[in-house]
This record gives sequence, C-alpha cells and structure tokens, in this order.
Amino acid sequence: MFAAESRCVLCRDFLCLRGCRGPARTSNEGIHGLQEVLVIAKPVEQRVRVNEQIIARQVRVIDEQGNQLGIMSPQDALRDAFDRGLDLVEVAPNASPTVCRIMDYGKYKYQQSKRVKESRKHQTIIQVKEVKYRPKIDDHDFDYKTNHVREFLQEGNKVKVTITFRGREMAHPEFGQQILARVIEGTKDLVQEQHDASRTRLEGRQMVIVLSPTK
Repeated sequence: MFAAESRCVLCRDFLCLRGCRGPARTSNEGIHGLQEVLVIAKPVEQRVRVNEQIIARQVRVIDEQGNQLGIMSPQDALRDAFDRGLDLVEVAPNASPTVCRIMDYGKYKYQQSKRVKESRKHQTIIQVKEVKYRPKIDDHDFDYKTNHVREFLQEGNKVKVTITFRGREMAHPEFGQQILARVIEGTKDLVQEQHDASRTRLEGRQMVIVLSPTK
C-alpha cells in the first residue's frame, strides 16, 4: 500500500517518477515536466489529378463528347485517353466510383483561366477615397480638394469627406457644416443621394459624410 504522501500532487499517480513535485517548471511544460508542442497542420491544397496521378482502383469514364464509357481500371481508361490523343482527368474524386473525363487538359486549363480573366474585367471595384478639409479652409484649397472629390466620383469611387477640427474650432461645428454644404452643392450632379449638412454632427474631432457616385 502506498503512503498518501507518495501520490504525485499534480498527476495523482502513485508511480510518478517524472518529477512532478520537483522544481517549478516553465509555463510551456506539461504535468510530467515535458515540453508540450502544439502542431498545427497546414491546410491541404485541393488539386486535380491527371493521367498517372489518378490512384483510384476503378473509375467511371466519360469521353470528350459527354458519353459514358462505363467503369474500368485507371490503366484502361488512360490507354483509351492516350489513343484519342487526350488526357484522363479526375472530375469527381469523392464519387463511388471516382468519375474521370477524357479531355484536352491543357486546353481546359487555358479556357478556365480565360473565363476568370473575363469575369474580372466585368467586376466593378468601388473604392472609398477620403478628402480632408479644415473648418477655416481658404477658397483656393477648397476648390482644389473639391475638384479631387469630383474626380473620384466620376471614376465611380465613393468619397469620404472629413472635416477635422482642432482646439477652439470644436466650439463652432457650424463652420464644418458650412464646408460640407459647399461640398454637397459642388458635387450634387455626381452624387446619387441627397445630404443635409445641417444634420451632420461632430464626432470626436471630426465631421464626416460619405458621397456615393450616381453610376
């Protein structure tokens, strides 16, 4: 019978010989004084198996015209594909049996990349540009910045108009509202929604509106 004091106070093991009750361990050590290592597996990239890379025992084969050729071994399917001057491509690896198609894989990859490029051409990417004003901005700087706002809107981008206040300027938010009103008036032909500068409130040290283009 083991004495009560011989039980390890951490792992509760009577036969613990790892020194759990020994000197203090670092925070990355386990209860037996061994370093614990957290292993994070890298995500497995899904790839298409082609020709000799196909490892299934049997495959259901579809030819280049979409006709089913039946179930056969990968070797027979590959021989058939090569006789046609084409490739054997695994298209449904999780099916039972695995489905493969005879096709020109190089041409298929080219067409896929071409479709991706075409779809990207038709995508409309809307960015949010920011133009900053001061409550006491002079007319020259105001016109210069407002022209930039108009350019961004004409390019189809949203524009964040920010009035930045400093020190005693924060006691007069109406100055910022006046600047916003002038920006709204100067861009109203390019903006889809209406803004009321008098309703814009000071948040911290800034007063902000976002203008959206009509197109």
